[in-house]
Amino acid sequence: MASTQVTPTRMELTRLKRKLVTAVKGHRLLKDKRDELMRQFLDLVREDMELRQKVEQGIKSANRNFVLAKAGMSEETLRAALMAPKQEVILKQDKKNVMSVDIPVFDYETRTADENDIYSYGFAFTSSDLDGAVKSLSDVFPDMLKLAEIEKSCQLMAAEIEKTRRRVNALEHVIIPETQEGIRYITMKLDENERSTQVRLMKVKDMMLEEAHRYSEK
Repeated sequence: MASTQVTPTRMELTRLKRKLVTAVKGHRLLKDKRDELMRQFLDLVREDMELRQKVEQGIKSANRNFVLAKAGMSEETLRAALMAPKQEVILKQDKKNVMSVDIPVFDYETRTADENDIYSYGFAFTSSDLDGAVKSLSDVFPDMLKLAEIEKSCQLMAAEIEKTRRRVNALEHVIIPETQEGIRYITMKLDENERSTQVRLMKVKDMMLEEAHRYSEK
């Protein structure tokens, strides 16, 4: 394959040697990047598993309280209690770069600073179970936002890891071996040409010496 794609010249040999140096350096850097991405990805996965259990537990508690509240209140009263929320959440999104991957950073702020504004109803005609359900959802909301951030980060980092892995494999199994083969082929051809040139020079020298010898005999 090298013989049909590589021109056996010293200029091409120099170019291939430079390409090999760059490919080897790029391969090393990409492997380091892949390994660091994998380390951070696994840390995120572990954090995701712990946080997901916490979020699921919080949602489970909220659902249980909502079921109890619904059992102790009429549907009209429950609907009226939750119809006009007093509090409002404003989501904010930023990003940070981790190993050339832009991962999201989520944050939020509430319209008011009063913690009791999560309750959009009076307490006279509602069940305490409804208060517990609303409080449970309020408490689990920051963790839900963090979980969304982590899971999106995992998705983006997994895609970058796969892309980096393909590049590492291309360099390791295709580009570097082909470049090395091209260097060997050119080196062999240049050595052959040099030997042929030396043989021709020696023959020319012998012919000149023989001609000089005949001339001197005359």
